[in-house]
Amino acid sequence: MTPTRKRRLIAVALILAAVGIATGLTVLALGRNMTYLFSPSEVLAANRIPTDGSFRLGGVVLEHSIQRDSTSLKVDFVVTDRFHEMPVEYVGILPDLFREGQSIIATGKLENGHFAAREVLAKHDETYMPREVADAIAKAKIAKNAAAKPQ
Repeated sequence: MTPTRKRRLIAVALILAAVGIATGLTVLALGRNMTYLFSPSEVLAANRIPTDGSFRLGGVVLEHSIQRDSTSLKVDFVVTDRFHEMPVEYVGILPDLFREGQSIIATGKLENGHFAAREVLAKHDETYMPREVADAIAKAKIAKNAAAKPQ
């Protein structure tokens, strides 16, 4: 093998190794930053909810469930998929469009049976529901109907 060919082979090997390392680091970073969306039914029924990590809770704010603390920015409310309910605690300023009956997505983690949200997002149209939330509600409805049918 000539010296020129040997240098080219080493250069190609180093480039492939660098691309492999960069790809591995990218996949690792994306996996750590990924947050999953669950409905209240999935949170209450599944063992796959990350106990130490954050995830997104999607659903509708239950009517007459919003309770504001008069001395702080703490707000307690209930998110429902119309089959199950999950209490949510949030400290901060809520979006202007946040209200009862509104579809929301809250990011946070499960703490002592309630969802501690660090971010709450609301959509502008009350008829709009995120595709993930609509799919989760449809799955919960199918599971409820299957459980209700006599065997």
